[in-house]
Amino acid sequence: MLIGVPKEIKNHEYRIGLTPSGARELIANGHKVMVQRDGGKSIGLTNEQYEKAGAEIVDSAEEIFKRAEMIIKVKEPQPVECAMLRPGQILYTYLHLAPDPEQTKALVASGCTAIAYETVTDRKGGLPLLAPMSEVAGRMSIQAGAHALEKAQGGSGVLLGGVPGVKPAEVLVIGGGVVGINAARMAMGMGAHVTILDRSLDRLKYLDELYGDRITTIYSTHDAIEERLPDTDLVIGAVLIPGAAAPKLVSREQLKLMRPGSVLVDVAIDQGGCFETSKATTHQNPTYEVDGVIHYCVANMPGGVARTSTFALTNATLPFAVQIANKGAKAALLADPHLLNGLNVHAGKITYKAVADDLGYAYVSAADALNA
Repeated sequence: MLIGVPKEIKNHEYRIGLTPSGARELIANGHKVMVQRDGGKSIGLTNEQYEKAGAEIVDSAEEIFKRAEMIIKVKEPQPVECAMLRPGQILYTYLHLAPDPEQTKALVASGCTAIAYETVTDRKGGLPLLAPMSEVAGRMSIQAGAHALEKAQGGSGVLLGGVPGVKPAEVLVIGGGVVGINAARMAMGMGAHVTILDRSLDRLKYLDELYGDRITTIYSTHDAIEERLPDTDLVIGAVLIPGAAAPKLVSREQLKLMRPGSVLVDVAIDQGGCFETSKATTHQNPTYEVDGVIHYCVANMPGGVARTSTFALTNATLPFAVQIANKGAKAALLADPHLLNGLNVHAGKITYKAVADDLGYAYVSAADALNA
């Protein structure tokens, strides 16, 4: 299979879909890899490294989209990229379609086979291709939130860990999944007082057993969130419904309960955000203020630590990429129910139910679409 890796073009996105080591692995399996010139240069992955791995360096994204049978990316295709996709071509990347009707419409029109990293599953019910970026985003959320709390950034001027004689910041993490637990770990490591909310009693029990009295665990309800907002300095939105739009857990009205200069970090912004007042921002302009509360809603947070993120992502995505290349998309998808869960769009049909439901499309099961 001829595999193409274009340079990412989203604002301040420096990651690349495949490392030189990943390219070498695919080539060792008998495939050909094309990488756009300087696609990984900004994170220290040179054209020479890719060439040494056996990849071909090409000058333009247009050539990659024209020639490649499978496109491996990081972020969702931008409109100019969607326009270059063709029927039967495999797109393997993050998609986050539920809050993005325009991208969905473009992928449906293209006739491509679009496999979303964020809905591929594993035997434990986890999301193995989303997990590494969730780990990065969870850890970054505290780093970003701590910076936003600084007075010069518009925050309340609170130091996350406090100092002797001065109490630490109060951090509220909504969601105890991969993002939430990584956020909690970082916040605790910086000395903050952390409360984590979740609706899974099993998850709360696990967190309690793991951290004991170093963390406060609360069953998540509207009342529980509302009761804690007045005393919270930093709120991390870490909820996820796989493939679907994120639920809105903090309303505009509830912002009035928070102290001026408090900070919200919405890690669910790729799925539409879990605060009513959330809107996607970029690393170039990461924050904005609503009713005195600072919002950090960068839609590609892991792109801020692009080198770490690229290696972590390739570690997770490569085994499935090899499966797809070795067997072809249809055979690979039908042979692996977990990879099949990643299929969101095929030949003009929406094959992921949450996306179809949220955007008003007819739903066709992935297996039926492939066998049509």
